[in-house]
Amino acid sequence: MTRDRDFTSVGRALAAPARSAFLNLLMDGTSRPAGELAQGAGVSASTASEHLAVLVGAGLVTCESRGRHRYYALAGPRVATALEALGVLAEPTPVSGYRRSREMQNLAAARFCYDHLAGQLGIALTDAWTRQGWLADGESLSLTGAGADGLRGVGVDVDGAIHARRPTTRGCLDWTERRAHLAGSLGAAVGNQFLEAGWVVRHRSGRGLNVTQSGHDLVQEAWGIDLAVPAR
Repeated sequence: MTRDRDFTSVGRALAAPARSAFLNLLMDGTSRPAGELAQGAGVSASTASEHLAVLVGAGLVTCESRGRHRYYALAGPRVATALEALGVLAEPTPVSGYRRSREMQNLAAARFCYDHLAGQLGIALTDAWTRQGWLADGESLSLTGAGADGLRGVGVDVDGAIHARRPTTRGCLDWTERRAHLAGSLGAAVGNQFLEAGWVVRHRSGRGLNVTQSGHDLVQEAWGIDLAVPAR
């Protein structure tokens, strides 16, 4: 039987700017200590602890103790997917100052949406692979035989993705581009290969990614993608 959903508990958990800041910082799939989250949100350690307890209680965030420190992370890809979709409806955080403006530009260019590539890079790859017949055009972005062979050719663990306990492919609505990028276990495998091969590197802070020169060369030569993102 289909039941209506009670969104109030999740709504209450999201109804604080500091909690929104925490979730944005965790959207790249990393685990971060409470102190780092507090600094990123501009709140005290005690205030951060209270807000994080609310997010953990709502099932949006997990907490793991490592020695004397507690590390927080999103509670799985379903939470990341829901937050990314909400981002399409939510108003952008006001940007003030050059540094914050650069951070937002970096996020729009290339980032991780939990464990898969998003932003202009994620959209460009999804579009190219759809044009080449590697992904079927549609909401699920299902993988074709040609796509499996092609992605294996650049080192992506396609077989591991196919046998994972989550959907192999799924379209995830990109909150900056307002279009779908590749998610699911295959999206995660692609993201992992891009990191391991050095085609992208994480920013020292924040969620953004830098596309390296080798990454630019790969996407240009293999899939005809001219990224507007400067190589780093």
